[in-house]
Amino acid sequence: MIEEEGKVQQEEVYEYLISPDEYLAAGVHIGTQVKTGDMRKFIYKVRPDGLYVLDIRQLDERIRIVGKLLARYEPSKILVVAARQYGQKPAKMFAKIVGAEYIVGRLVPGTLTNPMIREYREPEIIIVTDPAIDGQAVQEATDVGIPVIALCDSNNSAANVDFIIPTNNKGRKALAIVYWLLAREVLRNRGISEFPYTVEDFEAEL
Repeated sequence: MIEEEGKVQQEEVYEYLISPDEYLAAGVHIGTQVKTGDMRKFIYKVRPDGLYVLDIRQLDERIRIVGKLLARYEPSKILVVAARQYGQKPAKMFAKIVGAEYIVGRLVPGTLTNPMIREYREPEIIIVTDPAIDGQAVQEATDVGIPVIALCDSNNSAANVDFIIPTNNKGRKALAIVYWLLAREVLRNRGISEFPYTVEDFEAEL
């Protein structure tokens, strides 16, 4: 299980990858009015308006873990998938920067399972932007034994997901900052400190 791949060292004062205020400004913590059992442990609180609030520390810790994990893979063997409109540009930028493959928009059935079709890919690990919207990719990856990392909101089921990144996976700014951080962490773990990209470079157009 990817869950066991790494644990962030517990420190008396936890140092975030970016300031908590930056996370909050991007809205990564804003969930939905639905909470699934799979996501219960990632919920910080529920707001008076009924929206569930995600725990940004768990998000931060898991971005670190995924950065370390993906840095160990051959870049071309990583596949990032995003059907959701606001996830497409962040996913493409992430893929471009780390050297991964990407599929945005509709995923052709059989892409991960049918070697006879032109679109066939053989990744060793995949990242999906929303396991509900990208359900075809999740199911096909599961069928052939490819580990699945998923950006999961409070309303997501984590069935067939090996590792959850708890975040608002619907917001334009939230998706941009999460993919920006993931790209930065992958490069850092490859020993590349230079990262000339801004969060705005990852933001989908309105």
